Amino acid sequence: MTAPAVSISGLDADALGGDDSILMRQRRDHARLDAMMNRYLSEDLPPGEPDAVWSDIVQLVFSHAFAEETVLWPLLRRIAPDGEELTRRVEEEHQAINELIARIEHSPGDPRRAEWIRQAFTLIRQDIRDEEDELLPRLRTVFGDRRLRRVGAAWEAVRATAPTRPHPGVPRRPPGNAVRGVPLSAFDRLRDLAPGGGPATRRAALAAAGALAAAGAVTLAVRAARRPG
Repeated sequence: MTAPAVSISGLDADALGGDDSILMRQRRDHARLDAMMNRYLSEDLPPGEPDAVWSDIVQLVFSHAFAEETVLWPLLRRIAPDGEELTRRVEEEHQAINELIARIEHSPGDPRRAEWIRQAFTLIRQDIRDEEDELLPRLRTVFGDRRLRRVGAAWEAVRATAPTRPHPGVPRRPPGNAVRGVPLSAFDRLRDLAPGGGPATRRAALAAAGALAAAGAVTLAVRAARRPG
């Protein structure tokens, strides 16, 4: 295996290609996740807030991972000799997180829920460390600042329209993840914004518009990220 580059966790924005680079965008999301997990585990939250924090964590985890799998990991497999091995390991972590959170979401009254959530947090933290210490530094090694910002914009576009709920049956790699995951994103986001409310026609219109927007964003973003230069 190629020796890993320096972890991005301790580098400043200039060293990572600027505030809009993919490396800074990734690290900001990771920091948000870490803060939200810590907040969820704190003992002084008012009633009802843990559920809201958990919902925010779930939405960010899945939109973030989908954008990684669509934009970043295909690039890494192209540029790094050990890219296949590294991305397969992270994809396995993503799948384990997906399956565990799906179990949590489908079993709201299970007495094991609190333990499962702690297990999910452990997996998420391990995934963050693997990405910041091993995968993302390879993008910094190969790409200049301009390319890192371009990839960052593509990743952000995909994340903004990605699924926000667990779907363990969706493949981890393109094109299968887009074919099966993008249509689900519209329904996920409809549930996030208006759970159970509004007339049927409005829900259908939102779902259709969301699916079209997501499909277009994924296609354009991936093309932009893969363009040389």
